[in-house]
This record gives sequence, C-alpha cells and structure tokens, in this order.
Amino acid sequence: MSGPAQGENAIVFGPVPSRRLGRSLGINNIPAKTCSYSCVYCQLGRTTQLITRRTSFYEPEQILARIQEKVGQCRAKDQTIDYLTFVPDGEPTLDANLGREIEILRPTKLRVAVLTNTSLIDRADVRDDLAKADLVSFKVDAVSEPIWHKVNRPHRSLSLPSILEGMRDFSRSFKGELISETMLIDGVNDNEEEIRRIAEILRALGPRRAYIAVPTRPPAEQLVHPASEPTVNLAYQTVSSSLGRERVECLIGFEGSAFTSTGNVEADLLAITSVHPMRRDAIEHFLKKANADWSIVNRLIVERKLIEITHNGHAFYMRRLPSRE
Repeated sequence: MSGPAQGENAIVFGPVPSRRLGRSLGINNIPAKTCSYSCVYCQLGRTTQLITRRTSFYEPEQILARIQEKVGQCRAKDQTIDYLTFVPDGEPTLDANLGREIEILRPTKLRVAVLTNTSLIDRADVRDDLAKADLVSFKVDAVSEPIWHKVNRPHRSLSLPSILEGMRDFSRSFKGELISETMLIDGVNDNEEEIRRIAEILRALGPRRAYIAVPTRPPAEQLVHPASEPTVNLAYQTVSSSLGRERVECLIGFEGSAFTSTGNVEADLLAITSVHPMRRDAIEHFLKKANADWSIVNRLIVERKLIEITHNGHAFYMRRLPSRE
C-alpha cells in the first residue's frame, strides 16, 4: 500500500514539547485533514474529509520503520523521548491498523499514548485498540447535544449519548493511564451549567488528570476566542470538586520552545508544522539549535510549503494544508 499524498516523511515528527506528556515523538497516522469532527478551535483548520469509517492509511511496518529511524536519530543526539504519541492531522482511531501499530511499537521500550476525540469510542474494536496503549487522552468539550454540535461539529452519523456511554465502558476496563482535556471557548461551551455537566462526566470517568485548556494557537474559525480567566477558574474549581484539586490542571499558556531537529532541518520543520503550528520564537530557537537561519523559513514560504498566521499578536507558522486555504 502506498502512503497518502502528504508524504512518508510526515508520518513521524518531533520530538515536540507537550504540556501533558513531556517530550513527545508524534505519529501522524492520518492524512490531513481527515476527521470525524470539525472542531471550531482546531489548529489545523477545517476538516476536509469528514468521515467515520475506519480505513487503512499506512502499512503498520511503514510506521514502525519511520519510528525506529527517528528514535535512533534522537538517541544518537541524546534527545529524550517520554512518549510515542498518536496525535495526527485528524482522529487517530479512524486508522483501522491502530491496534496493530501499537503492538509492534513495543520493542522500542517507549510508552505509547493516543490522543483521541473519543467520537468512535462506542465501537468495541476501537476500545480494544485503545486498550493496548499506555496512556489515552479523552476529549470532553461538551456533554449537551446542542453545545457539542457547536464546538465539535461532528459527523452526522455520530451519537453523543453513545459516545458518553462508550467512554464510561472504556474507563471502567482500561488498565493504563486515562487523562482528559476540555477546551473552553468563549460563549460556546463555557457557561456554568455546561461546566457542571462536564465535571459530572469526568467524575464518572475518573481520569488520572483532567486538563482544562483554552486555544493558544490559530483556530479554524476566526471568531473563536478563549474563555475568560474567571471562567477558567470556575471550571478548575468545579472539576476539582469532582476529582480533587491534585488531579486538575489548566493549560492556558505557551508550551515552550523545546523543539529539536534530528538531522534534516527542513524535513523536521515541515513534519512538525503539519500537525503542530509553531510560534516564531519557537522556530527561531529551533533553527539556532540546528545551526540554521531564517532563510529556510523564507524559502519555504516562497515555495508555498509553509504559511504564516497571526494570532493574539504572535506569528505562527504551519505547513500549507488545504484545511488552511
């Protein structure tokens, strides 16, 4: 099977700094921008392929080969990897080979994480695949049907009650670490009643840690704004009352500039920004550590491989994708 048009080099990217997972080597197992949701805040833009059918995108051995190569490069440079993370251009559980891919990564001796929007969690085969991971991150942005449609813009075939029940089923049997993330959008899912309902669901799921976040990178829709500080504090207090203060954390700031190149600066830059838009200061730091300069960025922009987006007074750079056109 041949890989999608985005190219084989984009299958693995990083390591990148993760506020949840430390230093994460990302696995991009889904072509851009294929997803079951089209979230209003998505940093990769609007979904261009809104689907729910699981498909084989890459051969598992193809992913293994790219990861082994990248891990070898990182270890040669004494670069730490905390997790191998399935965090692609879309929803990772749309990959019909996900379970097999997790299994064949075991010889690396690295922990495997999957960041899922949970849209397919009501399916037994998806739960079985996710159960093979060391860590699974659930997306819990809304539990009320109208708000769910506004913030996540799901595929028409999806059912929120079924998803919530699937999440409960998985959380009861999962042997690894379960965490959750809730993205709060001003005027959309940040009212007190919805926050209370989210806290109730999280109490039932019992994640090791629940993260409350706001958008910090350019969102899919220009009218999207982060929830206010008082609202984030309200959410923190409400969820803390359900889970305990030690299990709740807010993600409201810049994740830092600890991006590193493993050899090919241009390839690494394009691979990272295909999934993870980078702020200008982060790219400057990345280039300095790689003994490179800004001319690489200028050339990639001229070649229409990279684009610049301004958000909250900062310049962000990301790989040119149809979802951002």
